[in-house]
Amino acid sequence: MIEITDLQKILDQGRVIDILSLEVKAGQVAALLGPVDSGKDVLFQLLIGELHPTRGSVRLAGLDPYHERKAFSHQVGVLFLDDNLYKRFSVLGNLQFFCRLWRLPKTRADEVLEQVGLADHASFNTEKLSPGLSRRLALGRAILNEPRVLLLAEPFTGCEQASVKLISQVVRKLAEAGTAVLIFAQEVANLEHLCDTVHRMDQGRIIESFDPREQQQRQRPFMIPARGEEKIILIDPADILYVFAQDDRTYLQTSEGRLPTQFTLAELEKRLSRSGFFRVHRAYLVNLQQVKEVIPYTRDSFSLRLKDTAGTEIPLSKSAERELRELLGY
Repeated sequence: MIEITDLQKILDQGRVIDILSLEVKAGQVAALLGPVDSGKDVLFQLLIGELHPTRGSVRLAGLDPYHERKAFSHQVGVLFLDDNLYKRFSVLGNLQFFCRLWRLPKTRADEVLEQVGLADHASFNTEKLSPGLSRRLALGRAILNEPRVLLLAEPFTGCEQASVKLISQVVRKLAEAGTAVLIFAQEVANLEHLCDTVHRMDQGRIIESFDPREQQQRQRPFMIPARGEEKIILIDPADILYVFAQDDRTYLQTSEGRLPTQFTLAELEKRLSRSGFFRVHRAYLVNLQQVKEVIPYTRDSFSLRLKDTAGTEIPLSKSAERELRELLGY
């Protein structure tokens, strides 16, 4: 729904945008992060048709925003950095004005007020709204025409937590209904649970792309509980040499000894996969950061020697050795 291809923009003889490709599909919420001089503001102007690309193409809902302005306005909703509300109109009057402009039924204004949580403020003077409620109304205007694409510049500016939550819910529901959403912001705050993808910009280029929920998961403290004498001990995965199953019990082996855990080996394999553990044998998981050597004894017999002072050896199955070789590239 949003497609950028080989996009360049030159201003004052300097290249301020240089993006090979960027795509936001229907149903996705993406964000572009960067400071004022990162180029994201120029990209926003390119996407809304205020600037023409020096090279490459921009398409939103299949439309060129610069050359197809009228069709663009019916397919794309835009929330600008400034609310740009008509202060002399009431809350409802603001939306009714744009309903007349876009030839939408009057009932659409009432529907959107309900959607952005302002139905009980319909008759309020817009000038008296708090910053958070003004932002909700500005969002309501952006979604009046049920856009296929939604561009949001700093959607949470001036918002208290209740408005942040409501705006996030509205955006997510629109995405679930098939709208492609692209958010422009300086920081990732309040976007972690909303966005599917976040792109960081610097000097007109996209320098990093990531799933904020996966990054948040990686940053969250992660420990494995084990049972001590009348207490639960939390073990850092980095301190685990290996995990093994024996006599219907599963144990964590650290340099200080072994500890039983309530998890099965399969459950621990799922939990520890992101921490570099590898199933080397049907009864063993090994922390690959703790492996010193791969030892071939015969053509079909292998073991791993660990870095601990005892030089512990762990059996390595033939099939696991093939997987490990592909994984590590040795």
